Amino acid sequence: MKILIKSGSVKVEAELNESYTAKRIYEKLPFSALVKTWGDEIYFSIPVQLGEEKGREEVEVGDIAYWPDGNAFCIFFGRTFASKNDKPRAASNVNVFGKIIGDPLVFKNVKDGSKISVERG
Repeated sequence: MKILIKSGSVKVEAELNESYTAKRIYEKLPFSALVKTWGDEIYFSIPVQLGEEKGREEVEVGDIAYWPDGNAFCIFFGRTFASKNDKPRAASNVNVFGKIIGDPLVFKNVKDGSKISVERG
């Protein structure tokens, strides 16, 4: 399953894994929201409510994840305020459900309060 993430001039594809979280989010597409930033992470509320599924705090650059505590879609592209090293780290456990295809650093161009949309790819 592929999705397309768009915000301003940023247009990026992502590949979803086979997790329950990925399937439930894919079913709800398309949706849009306003971005919040937290270090080199952007996140935004989505119309999905799920519990934890193999949750973890430390993730990889380019991972996309669902944050159960905030019903949010997260895109990690560098260090966050919770990072203990060079890896991104979520505020609390997230369900990683996919990976950005290409360079995730383009999300540095997405500012807090920007509109973002996610659709099937």
